[in-house]
Amino acid sequence: MVRTYTSIPPPEGWEIVKDRLEEFEKMMRNIDKGLHQGRKKNELMWPIFQINHLRSRYLYNLYYIDKSINKELYEYCLKQGHGDRELITKWKKPGYEYLCCMNCITNINTNYGTTCICRVPKADLNNNISIECSNCGCTGCSS
Repeated sequence: MVRTYTSIPPPEGWEIVKDRLEEFEKMMRNIDKGLHQGRKKNELMWPIFQINHLRSRYLYNLYYIDKSINKELYEYCLKQGHGDRELITKWKKPGYEYLCCMNCITNINTNYGTTCICRVPKADLNNNISIECSNCGCTGCSS
């Protein structure tokens, strides 16, 4: 069952998103904690970032693209923590439509004050180099 953090009953249309949000919650719980041998410290968080991206993209598509849920349900889902409000806000801006996580655009985490390598367009990179983001494991999220 999807956890709710308030006693406010879910708005109309909750049945539309409930099953899929439960799947995302199960995916989060099933992240194997025993697979940390041989992995770098930052790689342990990659599955969490990827599931958060999928969950947020699901809500974004339902509300902005398909228009199959109303604003009340959308806001309810975000308040309950079923989506990343900041990430969804960035997706609405040009150039950030495919952003993987917020860590990739914060320049605090890098040595030279730039964004992550996955934000560089693939046309600007060498064809024989495969990139993988050290923040979330993304292989390229530039527009």
